[in-house]
Amino acid sequence: MHIETTGSGPSLVLLHGWALHGGVFAPLVQRLSDRYTLHLVDLPGHGHSRDSDIPLSLDATVDALLARTPPAAWLAWSLGGLFALHAAARSPQVRGLAMMASTPRFVRSEDWPHAVDAQVFGQFGDDLRNDYAGTLERFLALDTMGSEHARSELRTLKRDVYARGEPAPSALQEGLRLLEQSDLRAGLPDMRVSSLWIAGRRDLLVPAKAMRAASESASDGRYVEISGGGHAPFLGHADLVVDALDAFLPSLEAAP
Repeated sequence: MHIETTGSGPSLVLLHGWALHGGVFAPLVQRLSDRYTLHLVDLPGHGHSRDSDIPLSLDATVDALLARTPPAAWLAWSLGGLFALHAAARSPQVRGLAMMASTPRFVRSEDWPHAVDAQVFGQFGDDLRNDYAGTLERFLALDTMGSEHARSELRTLKRDVYARGEPAPSALQEGLRLLEQSDLRAGLPDMRVSSLWIAGRRDLLVPAKAMRAASESASDGRYVEISGGGHAPFLGHADLVVDALDAFLPSLEAAP
């Protein structure tokens, strides 16, 4: 599994979302590398980890991440948040969590109304088999739809998605199954680390109300909402995301 390390200071592990790679965090690297050592992960099947033999499952991927990264806070976007939550539940190596447009459950249920219908991810899986490139493009559009900077964010994602090669179709299917089937809400009240939940008010994939509910369920959760943000707030609103991180991460270093 490819992990790029850059910067200096306390360690911060960054996990990307479905179909992307660690390079998508360039706006955050530019703003954070002077004071944090950033460990930018390409998840199995994505980016420079396209040919990794590690399954894109919670256990296997988290085991590999914990073996390859130092004790650190973890910053996770979208799909990456499932791995971050699972890692925090398993190891004290995770010193804190910053969840960005991510949630412990991505699909709607009777007791979790602020989410998308399960058919969304199932349909993307079916479409991938028939129109790989077109399906990826539609998903990227959904990532940015609603944001006040949607056009520029979509241009960036379209530029970045193939910058490290095509993601492996098998990994994309595994990722969609994780998004559709995972439910990590039960572990939130017992989380032993502080968590920050950064939501985009205009996010159409992970509604802000879901992130607020998750932050309130977490044992020590904090919630920040970016009013003009969509599903990728670190692109169009990088300065606001960094402000939230700068208010949160130093408290982890000061904690006993």
